[in-house]
Amino acid sequence: MADLRLVVVGAGGRMGRALIRAIEEADGVTLTGAVERPGSPALGRDAGVLAGLPALGVPVLDEPQAAFEGADGVLDFTSPESSLLHAALAAEAGLFHVIGSTGFSAEEEAALAALAARTALVKSGNMSLGVNLLAALVKRAAATLGEDFDIEIVEMHHRMKVDAPSGTALLLGKAAAAGRGVDLDERAVRGRDGITGARHAGDIGFAALRGGTVVGDHDVIFAGPAERLMLGHRAEDRMIFARGALRAAAWAQGKPPGLYSMADVLGLTDF
Repeated sequence: MADLRLVVVGAGGRMGRALIRAIEEADGVTLTGAVERPGSPALGRDAGVLAGLPALGVPVLDEPQAAFEGADGVLDFTSPESSLLHAALAAEAGLFHVIGSTGFSAEEEAALAALAARTALVKSGNMSLGVNLLAALVKRAAATLGEDFDIEIVEMHHRMKVDAPSGTALLLGKAAAAGRGVDLDERAVRGRDGITGARHAGDIGFAALRGGTVVGDHDVIFAGPAERLMLGHRAEDRMIFARGALRAAAWAQGKPPGLYSMADVLGLTDF
């Protein structure tokens, strides 16, 4: 069987370089294209050398259409604006698209859903296999424990992260809301300051910490009468996200158009 042919967009970023390394480490996949934004200092460089590997003969381009030629799918950990652009181009080219970007607005989420009518699109706030199993456990715990158990989500990331709460925290919040059969947007409390009054039953709270070089820490706390259940995950290396993206890519090949999640990839939708 021929290797799965993949393009990495955002190839010069930390996750882009991790994706390139993961592709080279894995069997059955090959890097056929690398894309960066116009003006990036990575343009023209060999993608392998950029990622700290021997030369791969794949130059970094700022023309996605050229990079997409002959590929099967796209791996994308960039930004909402960039991901929307590349999702449209991937749909035109008939490629599946794996998106690990975070910080999408409601309007951008709707635009992605519309594009998913034309191609298989796997999107997750976190591609880690452990985090997505954690989300399934959070959903089950929220469904099992009543509103006597308050739900609080605490996350910490490196000082350079620009969005809060993190995409992973929101992923976990959505899992908790799904378990309770409620709308997260109606029950989320994103930070507290001053005289806030007593906590409302059924709220799902978020706290975001930033500092240092933390890759990603997440805890979901179920605080009940005289007891607490704490479910958590610690990310130690960005390669876990890259390997999860490759798992998603292998799953997405040949899938019909649609908007999928890592729960679909891992068979956790009915957990």
